[in-house]
Amino acid sequence: MSAPSALNDTYTGKFTGRLSVQPEFRGETTWLVEKSQVLAVLESLKKDGFDFLTDLSSVDNSDQEPRFEVVYELLNLSTLQHLRIKTRVADGEAVPSVVHLWKTANWHEREAYDMMGITFEGHPDLRRILMWEGYPYYPLRKEFPLEGKKTEMPDIAFTKPAPLEGGPFVTSPTGNLLRREPRARPPEQEDPKRQPQN
Repeated sequence: MSAPSALNDTYTGKFTGRLSVQPEFRGETTWLVEKSQVLAVLESLKKDGFDFLTDLSSVDNSDQEPRFEVVYELLNLSTLQHLRIKTRVADGEAVPSVVHLWKTANWHEREAYDMMGITFEGHPDLRRILMWEGYPYYPLRKEFPLEGKKTEMPDIAFTKPAPLEGGPFVTSPTGNLLRREPRARPPEQEDPKRQPQN
């Protein structure tokens, strides 16, 4: 269930010029909030019953400025109302952490930091969660190639065999990156030895 129009009116009045209600899509309500006001809006929504952060994600709009969007998916567990909050952030800028509001933001913010390079000011432990410390790239940015990038991997990245070692979604320290990532190849470069899936 989307947020009621009364909530839209209350918040657009309270944050005049800093919050805009986006066109409704498939019954979902989305607000675009200026970065300088996003923490105040989220704190107010928490007090107004949006007690569950279901997700926090990020979008790379590489051809726009500011480049990134941070997206918060909120739910009021009493009324089952859903609300999406978006804020735009430039490359190199920080967004306020919301871990003090919703504990679940901890790992979500770490993932956005690790995969996109977005920093969260005030996060209690902002370090990489999927890639190792010192990894020089952000794998979900638009310029990161699907086949990956050759990188010197520290021994700590391969201390013991992975449970799915050798599978299609597991990084290995050696091997041809293009062969491991078929989506990165144009169809004319398909491996003739590869058997079609039934």
